[in-house]
Amino acid sequence: MVFENILNPVFTPFLNLPTLWAVILLSFLISLIITLIYKYTTDQNLMKSLKEEMKDLQKGMKELKNSPERAMQSQKKIMQLNGKYMMQSMKSMLYSFIPIILIFGWMNSHLAYDPVLPGQEFATKVTFDKNIVGSIELSVPEGIKVNGDTKKEIEGSEVEWRLSGNRGEYLLEYITDGKKYDKDVIITENLYKDPIKKVNDGTIKTIEIENKKKILLNLFGWELGWLGTYIIFAILFSIIIRKVIKVY
Repeated sequence: MVFENILNPVFTPFLNLPTLWAVILLSFLISLIITLIYKYTTDQNLMKSLKEEMKDLQKGMKELKNSPERAMQSQKKIMQLNGKYMMQSMKSMLYSFIPIILIFGWMNSHLAYDPVLPGQEFATKVTFDKNIVGSIELSVPEGIKVNGDTKKEIEGSEVEWRLSGNRGEYLLEYITDGKKYDKDVIITENLYKDPIKKVNDGTIKTIEIENKKKILLNLFGWELGWLGTYIIFAILFSIIIRKVIKVY
Protein backbone atom coordinates (compact mmCIF):
# COMPACT_ATOMS: atom_id res chain seq x y z
CA MET A 1 0.00 0.00 0.00
CA VAL A 2 2.88 2.38 0.82
CA PHE A 3 4.58 1.73 -2.52
CA GLU A 4 1.23 2.01 -4.32
CA ASN A 5 0.82 5.51 -2.85
CA ILE A 6 4.31 6.43 -4.08
CA LEU A 7 3.90 4.98 -7.58
CA ASN A 8 0.35 6.16 -8.29
CA PRO A 9 1.13 9.92 -8.61
CA VAL A 10 4.00 9.10 -10.99
CA PHE A 11 2.35 6.48 -13.21
CA THR A 12 -1.39 7.20 -13.04
CA PRO A 13 -1.15 9.72 -15.94
CA PHE A 14 -0.27 6.75 -18.18
CA LEU A 15 -3.77 5.39 -17.54
CA ASN A 16 -5.17 8.30 -19.56
CA LEU A 17 -3.46 6.89 -22.66
CA PRO A 18 -4.55 3.90 -24.74
CA THR A 19 -3.12 0.88 -22.91
CA LEU A 20 -0.85 -0.13 -25.80
CA TRP A 21 0.79 3.29 -25.85
CA ALA A 22 1.08 3.30 -22.06
CA VAL A 23 2.96 -0.02 -22.18
CA ILE A 24 5.20 1.18 -25.05
CA LEU A 25 6.13 4.38 -23.19
CA LEU A 26 6.73 2.51 -19.94
CA SER A 27 8.88 -0.01 -21.82
CA PHE A 28 11.00 2.84 -23.13
CA LEU A 29 11.32 4.57 -19.74
CA ILE A 30 12.16 1.37 -17.87
CA SER A 31 14.69 0.34 -20.54
CA LEU A 32 16.28 3.78 -20.33
CA ILE A 33 16.47 3.67 -16.53
CA ILE A 34 17.92 0.15 -16.48
CA THR A 35 20.50 1.04 -19.14
CA LEU A 36 21.59 4.23 -17.33
CA ILE A 37 21.89 2.35 -14.03
CA TYR A 38 23.93 -0.32 -15.81
CA LYS A 39 26.23 2.24 -17.43
CA TYR A 40 27.00 4.19 -14.27
CA THR A 41 27.30 1.26 -11.85
CA THR A 42 29.75 -0.73 -13.97
CA ASP A 43 33.31 -0.08 -15.09
CA GLN A 44 32.64 0.58 -18.75
CA ASN A 45 36.32 0.51 -19.70
CA LEU A 46 36.64 -2.95 -18.18
CA MET A 47 33.39 -4.11 -19.76
CA LYS A 48 34.58 -2.89 -23.16
CA SER A 49 37.93 -4.64 -22.87
CA LEU A 50 36.30 -7.90 -21.73
CA LYS A 51 33.83 -7.79 -24.59
CA GLU A 52 36.53 -7.06 -27.18
CA GLU A 53 38.78 -9.81 -25.84
CA MET A 54 35.94 -12.36 -25.98
CA LYS A 55 35.14 -11.23 -29.54
CA ASP A 56 38.77 -11.66 -30.63
CA LEU A 57 38.97 -15.12 -29.07
CA GLN A 58 35.72 -16.16 -30.77
CA LYS A 59 37.10 -15.02 -34.14
CA GLY A 60 40.35 -16.89 -33.48
CA MET A 61 38.51 -20.11 -32.70
CA LYS A 62 37.34 -20.31 -36.32
CA GLU A 63 40.97 -20.78 -37.32
CA LEU A 64 41.57 -23.52 -34.73
CA LYS A 65 39.36 -26.22 -36.25
CA ASN A 66 42.38 -28.46 -36.70
CA SER A 67 43.79 -27.76 -33.25
CA PRO A 68 41.22 -28.97 -30.70
CA GLU A 69 43.52 -28.44 -27.68
CA ARG A 70 44.11 -24.77 -28.49
CA ALA A 71 40.41 -24.36 -29.29
CA MET A 72 39.54 -25.81 -25.89
CA GLN A 73 41.93 -23.39 -24.19
CA SER A 74 40.33 -20.47 -26.04
CA GLN A 75 36.87 -21.70 -25.06
CA LYS A 76 37.96 -21.93 -21.42
CA LYS A 77 39.37 -18.39 -21.57
CA ILE A 78 36.12 -17.09 -23.08
CA MET A 79 34.14 -18.70 -20.26
CA GLN A 80 36.40 -17.06 -17.66
CA LEU A 81 36.05 -13.64 -19.30
CA ASN A 82 32.30 -14.09 -19.61
CA GLY A 83 32.16 -14.92 -15.89
CA LYS A 84 33.93 -11.66 -15.07
CA TYR A 85 31.57 -9.81 -17.40
CA MET A 86 28.52 -11.32 -15.73
CA MET A 87 29.83 -10.51 -12.24
CA GLN A 88 30.19 -6.88 -13.24
CA SER A 89 26.67 -6.89 -14.69
CA MET A 90 25.23 -8.27 -11.45
CA LYS A 91 26.12 -5.04 -9.66
CA SER A 92 23.67 -3.02 -11.72
CA MET A 93 20.97 -5.67 -11.26
CA LEU A 94 21.17 -5.21 -7.48
CA TYR A 95 20.35 -1.51 -7.89
CA SER A 96 17.52 -1.95 -10.39
CA PHE A 97 15.87 -5.21 -9.25
CA ILE A 98 13.59 -3.92 -6.46
CA PRO A 99 12.38 -0.73 -8.24
CA ILE A 100 11.61 -2.70 -11.42
CA ILE A 101 9.69 -5.38 -9.47
CA LEU A 102 7.59 -2.64 -7.84
CA ILE A 103 6.87 -1.04 -11.21
CA PHE A 104 5.95 -4.42 -12.69
CA GLY A 105 3.56 -4.96 -9.79
CA TRP A 106 1.92 -1.61 -10.52
CA MET A 107 1.61 -2.41 -14.23
CA ASN A 108 0.06 -5.80 -13.49
CA SER A 109 -2.47 -4.14 -11.16
CA HIS A 110 -3.49 -1.50 -13.70
CA LEU A 111 -2.81 -2.73 -17.24
CA ALA A 112 -3.58 -6.46 -17.31
CA TYR A 113 -7.41 -6.35 -17.25
CA ASP A 114 -10.30 -4.10 -18.20
CA PRO A 115 -11.96 -2.50 -15.16
CA VAL A 116 -15.59 -3.09 -14.17
CA LEU A 117 -17.37 0.14 -15.08
CA PRO A 118 -20.22 1.75 -13.10
CA GLY A 119 -23.54 0.38 -14.32
CA GLN A 120 -21.85 -2.30 -16.44
CA GLU A 121 -23.07 -5.87 -16.00
CA PHE A 122 -20.36 -8.26 -14.91
CA ALA A 123 -20.13 -11.79 -13.58
CA THR A 124 -18.77 -13.39 -10.45
CA LYS A 125 -18.07 -17.11 -10.54
CA VAL A 126 -17.30 -19.75 -7.93
CA THR A 127 -15.46 -22.91 -9.01
CA PHE A 128 -15.89 -25.93 -6.74
CA ASP A 129 -13.90 -29.05 -6.05
CA LYS A 130 -15.31 -32.30 -7.43
CA ASN A 131 -18.50 -33.90 -6.08
CA ILE A 132 -19.69 -30.85 -4.12
CA VAL A 133 -23.48 -30.78 -3.73
CA GLY A 134 -25.92 -28.38 -2.09
CA SER A 135 -26.50 -24.68 -2.64
CA ILE A 136 -24.58 -21.43 -2.44
CA GLU A 137 -25.85 -17.93 -1.71
CA LEU A 138 -24.36 -14.62 -2.73
CA SER A 139 -24.73 -11.70 -0.33
CA VAL A 140 -23.95 -8.24 -1.71
CA PRO A 141 -23.65 -4.85 0.01
CA GLU A 142 -25.69 -1.77 -0.81
CA GLY A 143 -24.68 -0.37 -4.18
CA ILE A 144 -24.48 -3.81 -5.86
CA LYS A 145 -27.46 -5.42 -7.62
CA VAL A 146 -27.78 -9.16 -8.35
CA ASN A 147 -29.50 -9.73 -11.69
CA GLY A 148 -31.26 -12.99 -10.83
CA ASP A 149 -31.46 -15.33 -7.85
CA THR A 150 -28.94 -14.82 -5.07
CA LYS A 151 -29.19 -18.46 -3.98
CA LYS A 152 -28.37 -21.21 -6.48
CA GLU A 153 -28.06 -24.97 -6.50
CA ILE A 154 -24.59 -26.35 -7.17
CA GLU A 155 -24.83 -28.24 -10.44
CA GLY A 156 -21.49 -29.19 -11.92
CA SER A 157 -18.30 -27.44 -10.90
CA GLU A 158 -19.29 -23.77 -11.31
CA VAL A 159 -21.95 -21.31 -10.18
CA GLU A 160 -22.19 -17.83 -11.70
CA TRP A 161 -24.13 -14.65 -10.95
CA ARG A 162 -24.59 -11.53 -13.07
CA LEU A 163 -24.18 -8.26 -11.17
CA SER A 164 -24.07 -4.52 -11.69
CA GLY A 165 -23.25 -1.69 -9.35
CA ASN A 166 -22.39 1.91 -8.62
CA ARG A 167 -18.88 3.29 -8.47
CA GLY A 168 -17.06 2.12 -5.35
CA GLU A 169 -15.19 -0.71 -3.64
CA TYR A 170 -17.23 -3.64 -2.32
CA LEU A 171 -16.89 -6.96 -0.52
CA LEU A 172 -19.02 -9.81 -1.87
CA GLU A 173 -19.87 -12.69 0.47
CA TYR A 174 -20.46 -16.28 -0.63
CA ILE A 175 -22.17 -18.70 1.79
CA THR A 176 -22.23 -22.49 1.34
CA ASP A 177 -22.25 -25.53 3.64
CA GLY A 178 -22.07 -23.28 6.71
CA LYS A 179 -18.93 -21.57 5.45
CA LYS A 180 -18.48 -17.95 4.41
CA TYR A 181 -16.09 -16.70 1.77
CA ASP A 182 -15.49 -13.21 0.42
CA LYS A 183 -14.08 -11.49 -2.64
CA ASP A 184 -13.41 -7.79 -3.11
CA VAL A 185 -14.39 -5.93 -6.26
CA ILE A 186 -13.84 -2.35 -7.33
CA ILE A 187 -16.12 -0.56 -9.79
CA THR A 188 -14.43 2.39 -11.44
CA GLU A 189 -12.97 3.59 -14.74
CA ASN A 190 -9.30 2.60 -14.51
CA LEU A 191 -8.68 0.32 -11.54
CA TYR A 192 -9.43 -3.29 -10.63
CA LYS A 193 -8.68 -5.83 -7.95
CA ASP A 194 -6.99 -9.15 -8.68
CA PRO A 195 -9.83 -10.95 -10.51
CA ILE A 196 -9.11 -14.44 -9.17
CA LYS A 197 -8.97 -15.46 -5.52
CA LYS A 198 -7.60 -18.95 -4.90
CA VAL A 199 -9.23 -20.79 -1.99
CA ASN A 200 -8.53 -24.55 -2.39
CA ASP A 201 -10.05 -25.57 0.94
CA GLY A 202 -11.65 -28.77 -0.30
CA THR A 203 -14.95 -27.04 -1.07
CA ILE A 204 -14.13 -24.07 -3.28
CA LYS A 205 -11.20 -23.82 -5.67
CA THR A 206 -11.49 -20.21 -6.81
CA ILE A 207 -13.72 -17.14 -6.64
CA GLU A 208 -13.54 -14.94 -9.71
CA ILE A 209 -14.68 -11.52 -10.85
CA GLU A 210 -15.20 -11.07 -14.59
CA ASN A 211 -12.46 -8.64 -15.58
CA LYS A 212 -11.62 -9.23 -19.22
CA LYS A 213 -7.93 -9.68 -19.93
CA LYS A 214 -6.52 -6.92 -22.13
CA ILE A 215 -5.07 -8.05 -25.47
CA LEU A 216 -2.69 -5.36 -26.70
CA LEU A 217 -1.08 -7.09 -29.69
CA ASN A 218 -2.19 -9.87 -31.99
CA LEU A 219 0.78 -11.26 -33.88
CA PHE A 220 -0.55 -13.78 -36.38
CA GLY A 221 -2.95 -15.19 -33.80
CA TRP A 222 -0.51 -14.88 -30.90
CA GLU A 223 -2.42 -12.66 -28.47
CA LEU A 224 -0.23 -10.66 -26.10
CA GLY A 225 -1.18 -8.87 -22.91
CA TRP A 226 0.84 -6.17 -21.18
CA LEU A 227 3.77 -8.41 -20.20
CA GLY A 228 4.39 -9.95 -23.62
CA THR A 229 4.03 -6.53 -25.25
CA TYR A 230 6.41 -5.03 -22.70
CA ILE A 231 9.07 -7.70 -23.31
CA ILE A 232 9.03 -7.17 -27.10
CA PHE A 233 9.39 -3.38 -26.88
CA ALA A 234 11.82 -3.50 -23.94
CA ILE A 235 14.22 -5.69 -25.94
CA LEU A 236 13.93 -3.36 -28.93
CA PHE A 237 14.43 -0.19 -26.88
CA SER A 238 17.33 -1.69 -24.90
CA ILE A 239 19.22 -2.51 -28.11
CA ILE A 240 18.68 1.00 -29.49
CA ILE A 241 19.49 2.84 -26.24
CA ARG A 242 22.67 0.81 -25.66
CA LYS A 243 23.91 1.73 -29.13
CA VAL A 244 22.99 5.41 -28.80
CA ILE A 245 24.67 5.97 -25.41
CA LYS A 246 27.46 3.42 -26.09
CA VAL A 247 27.00 0.90 -23.32
CA TYR A 248 29.16 -2.23 -23.21
